[in-house]
Amino acid sequence: MFKLSLISRFAPLLVLIVSLSSCNKEDNPTTVNPQLRKSVDYTKLTDTTTYANFFVDDAGAKTVDLTTGSTRLSMFRAINTYNGTAVGTGATLDATVLKNMFSNTASPFSGTANTALNTSGVQLRSVTASSLAAADAEKERTTIEAAFPAIATASKSVSATASEGKAGKLGTYLVDDKGIEWGQIIQKSLIGAFQVDYIANVLLSDKNLALNNTTLVSGKKYTQLEQNWDEIYGILTANPVYGSKATTTSSGESFIGSYLWEYNKNDFPKIHKALLTGRAAIVNNDAATLKTQATFIRSAMEKAIAGAALGYLGKWKTAGTNTAAAAHAMGEGLGFIYSLRYAKLNNADAAFSDGILTNLVYSAPNGFWGLTNAKIDAASSAIQSKFKL
Repeated sequence: MFKLSLISRFAPLLVLIVSLSSCNKEDNPTTVNPQLRKSVDYTKLTDTTTYANFFVDDAGAKTVDLTTGSTRLSMFRAINTYNGTAVGTGATLDATVLKNMFSNTASPFSGTANTALNTSGVQLRSVTASSLAAADAEKERTTIEAAFPAIATASKSVSATASEGKAGKLGTYLVDDKGIEWGQIIQKSLIGAFQVDYIANVLLSDKNLALNNTTLVSGKKYTQLEQNWDEIYGILTANPVYGSKATTTSSGESFIGSYLWEYNKNDFPKIHKALLTGRAAIVNNDAATLKTQATFIRSAMEKAIAGAALGYLGKWKTAGTNTAAAAHAMGEGLGFIYSLRYAKLNNADAAFSDGILTNLVYSAPNGFWGLTNAKIDAASSAIQSKFKL
C-alpha cells in the first residue's frame, strides 16, 4: 500500500491504480475489497432456496463445497450410532474404537456408508473445544474421552437391570452404577464442545469473519471465508434446506440442528435464511450483514442448549416414579449443562457448568440416585439467571 507521505509524488499513478482495484480493508478502512463475483440480491433468498446450488461464480460454476462439514457430521453420527449398539444389539463397546473414531485414527469407521471417513483427512478431536487455549482445549478433549471407557464398562452389564450401585439397563437406557447414561452425555457434550464451540466460537469468531475474501483457495472455486461458512452448513445439517423436513413431532434434523427446533422454536425457522444471507454477505463483501447473521446463529444455538438443559432438568421432576425416564432426562441434561461452558455470548465458562454438575451429581457418591428437587431447582435457577430465561 502507498504511504501517505508518497501520495503527492505518485498522484497520477495512484489515480490509475485506484480505478482498477481497491486497497485491502485492513490497510484502508475507507475502501472496499474488490468482489470476486457479481453481488447477490438478498431479496432472492427464500426459505426454500437450496444452499448448495444457489451460490455460483460468474461462469456459473458452484462455489459451495460441503464436504468437510458433512464429513464431520457423519463422524458424529457414527459415534452416536456405535454407542447405541450396546442397547440395540447387546454389543459390548470398545473404548479404543470410540477414541479412534474421535481422532480418526486406525481406520475405526466401518460399514458401506462410513468407510470413506477413514481416509477423509478430517477428524472431530482437533476441532473439539478448539476456541480454547491449547491446554484448556486438551483438558476438555480428555474429559470427553474419559466417557468412552465409562460407557464401554457399562455396556458389559447391558443384559442386567440397573439399580443403585449396579450398572445395566433402566428400561431401554444403558446406565452405569451411579445411574449415569454415558451415551447421552457423550452426544450432548459433543453438541457443545464440537458443534457449538467450533461453529460459534471459531468459524464465526471476529477473527475468521475478518478473513480476506478476494483470493480463491488454490485449485478451488471458493475463498477460505466462503469455505468456512459452507463448513458450518455441513456440520449443522445434512438436508439441502435446513429445517425443511420439520413436522409437528420431529425436526428432521439431528444434534444441535434438532435441538434448535425443540428448544428454540422462535429462531429455528430463521436459521436457514440466516445461513443463506451470511453466505451472500460474504460474496457481497458486506461485513455488517455478515456479522449480524453470525451473531444471530451464535445466539440461537446458545439459547437452544440452555433451553435444553432447563428442559431436561424439568423432565427429571415430571418423570416422578418412572426411574428410567428420570435417568434418561438427567443423562441428556448433564450433557447439555456441560456444553453451556461454550456459550460465550452469555459469558458462561467451565467453572459455571462444572459447578452445576458437581452440585447435581458429581459430589454425591451415588450420582443420579442422590438427586433431589432442591438440587434440580438450584441448577435451574443458576441457568435461568445466567441466560436470562
